[in-house]
Amino acid sequence: MRAGSMNGFSWPVRVYYEDTDAGGVVYHACYLKYLERARTEWLRSLGFEQDRLAREQRVLFAVRRVTIDYLKPAVFNELLTVNAKIAEVRKASLLFEQSITNQQKVVLCRAEIRIACLDSDTLKPVSIPESILLELDHAN
Repeated sequence: MRAGSMNGFSWPVRVYYEDTDAGGVVYHACYLKYLERARTEWLRSLGFEQDRLAREQRVLFAVRRVTIDYLKPAVFNELLTVNAKIAEVRKASLLFEQSITNQQKVVLCRAEIRIACLDSDTLKPVSIPESILLELDHAN
């Protein structure tokens, strides 16, 4: 596992039987779950738990837009690496560039995911908390 926000973050994922279709190939929606796990673990590695952010700083992070290219299939029992790096920081959003690779370092999918920062009460966009922005700057 490698952490480092702007420099990138990697998270291992094993393909379980439940992630596959009848042919043993990973179902397309599962890739989104894998990408989400890496972003969540990246935030956790920086010291931010999403439930605490909602409770204490009154912010949530929500997917605003996803662009994904499926390049090669992943299969049952494969060990994958989900990579994430921040490509852009805006006042109320982050743009992630993500990829999933297999053990042979073959890229199976690529995605750009825009994450919006929302007020946990109103669900309207708000500025990303300074504490998170500072951690991003520190990790870069």
